[in-house]
Amino acid sequence: MPEVRLSPFDLGFLVGESRATPMHVGGLYLFTLPGGADESEEMRERLAWFRATEDWRIPFGHVVKLARTGAVWAPDAELDVDYHIRHSALPKPGRYRELFAITARLHQQVLDRQRPLWEVHLIEGLPNRQFALYTKVHHAATDGMGAVRLAKTMFSVDPDAVQPDTPFSQRAAERARAARQRAQGVPSPREIKAVADVLREQFGVSRNLVKVLGQYVKAWWRPDEHNLTTAWNRTPATSISSKITGARRFVAQSYSLERVRAVGKALGGTVNDVVLAMCGGALRRFLLDRGELPDKPLTALNPVSVRGESDAVGNVVGALTANLATHLADPAARFALTQASMLEGKALMRQLSPAEAVLFTELTAAPALLVSSLGLGDRFPPFSTVVSNLPGPEERSYWNGARLDGMYPVSAVYHGFALNFTLVSNADQLDFGVVACRRSLPSVQRIIVDLEVALTELEQAAGLPR
Repeated sequence: MPEVRLSPFDLGFLVGESRATPMHVGGLYLFTLPGGADESEEMRERLAWFRATEDWRIPFGHVVKLARTGAVWAPDAELDVDYHIRHSALPKPGRYRELFAITARLHQQVLDRQRPLWEVHLIEGLPNRQFALYTKVHHAATDGMGAVRLAKTMFSVDPDAVQPDTPFSQRAAERARAARQRAQGVPSPREIKAVADVLREQFGVSRNLVKVLGQYVKAWWRPDEHNLTTAWNRTPATSISSKITGARRFVAQSYSLERVRAVGKALGGTVNDVVLAMCGGALRRFLLDRGELPDKPLTALNPVSVRGESDAVGNVVGALTANLATHLADPAARFALTQASMLEGKALMRQLSPAEAVLFTELTAAPALLVSSLGLGDRFPPFSTVVSNLPGPEERSYWNGARLDGMYPVSAVYHGFALNFTLVSNADQLDFGVVACRRSLPSVQRIIVDLEVALTELEQAAGLPR
């Protein structure tokens, strides 16, 4: 496969990386082995399955190199598969606590720039025939939606199905793309590109973008006159907006999708509105207990995928900023204000094409990477946290016979926002992965309890039975 150039946005994740701010996205996948299977033999077979890959897709068989056109993904002629695919075991008693601890340690380690920027760790030692898989890929190579789509190529709704190729295989990527196109009846990428090229030549992409940026600046300049919430505007100082170190904490939990959907229906909002309100309520409770709840509301960057059917390497995202309304005690009032900020943000984004949305994000949110890389994120925090909600499998899924019990994202934190909520919908549940700086928020494990309390408060505000 020929070399592929990194976009300026993708390159920013490499430039902004440091020991304190590793720039990769990860995932922790929890499985249960089928009855009767030998656990040791299963681990050996799954490792061999990963290592059998031959036709590596970008970036798994590629390294970042400098070329005349800039930084590119170039084939790695010395790929060491055993370095990237590893086998680990939990210390006894093998609880989720130990699993989360080893995940945090693996996630805090910076990827080796001299090698392809990814790792896979198969982890055994859990009770009840469970095992885990932790993966990480550099953010320069993919965004959250790209990582979830990559993982889904491993899964099947048929417990007896065996996937012939690993998710790192070019054949697996092509098969998944063809399946999506058949299911949705979309034109081929070549047809889409031809239409897009004509439109770009005739109309350009600047007119809408300039208009939307003007609306954004007005909301930033006069925030009290708009529900639209912007980055870099009145972000309150808390321990969440501190300068971070390289050590991490990680915790995960699943919540009933039906519970969340019922709250959204009763309050006239979406699942994403409820998720944001859960995070806002949890942060209010968390900061109240620490004696540092600010008078001004915390805000959250809420990435929005505009990837469509593309399997493009790199980041294909837009981003909105949500008002988490943490200054309001009434959960219904918090929900209403958070929802209003998202409605205005969505109205803004609807005016943009996918290409314009990515460029808009580069101009409004990406500077956070620059500020963080300069070590100034705690002095000029663009927003308080990140809440990213990603669509995952719609049905119960299996990996070569092993049932998928949870797929928990393990994302990134930076100077100025030391806490990250990322979640994936997984059949009938929402799988939350919460990452934090170990020094800034050493007790972040309790945020899982706070999320449950926040959801219960929203159910009560909606008049739903507990």
